Amino acid sequence: MSEQNFANHTRFVPLYHFITGTAVIAILGGSVVNLIHADAATHYSAALLVLISLVLISLFWYARVFALRAQDRAIRAEENFRHFILTGKPFDNKLRMGQIIGLRFASDEEMPALAKRAVDENLTQKQIKEATKNWRADHHRA
Repeated sequence: MSEQNFANHTRFVPLYHFITGTAVIAILGGSVVNLIHADAATHYSAALLVLISLVLISLFWYARVFALRAQDRAIRAEENFRHFILTGKPFDNKLRMGQIIGLRFASDEEMPALAKRAVDENLTQKQIKEATKNWRADHHRA
């Protein structure tokens, strides 16, 4: 596995992000066109296809959102615990979730100072990641 850093840490699953996403949108488009061209005999089934495509879009969207929210909760707990082990204190309550996500890539040596700096300077997740000198890879994220 190649070394992870700021430039290559973003993760895409092509089958999910590109192929399935495009297919679901295409299904919606096709079903709307089908509904527009439906006659009285096929109007009901065409409307059901539009409804099914909207349900698929909802499933596609929320499957990812729910997984990310669960991962965010785990990251918050793990990083707060790591900060507590390193400093004897929990995270500052002013840290936002995005900042905590950025901090998870910082090494143990730089994480406490970077957490304080994130609060003091209101750093964004991207700024925190860019400020990380010793990258702590995460190859097991959703």
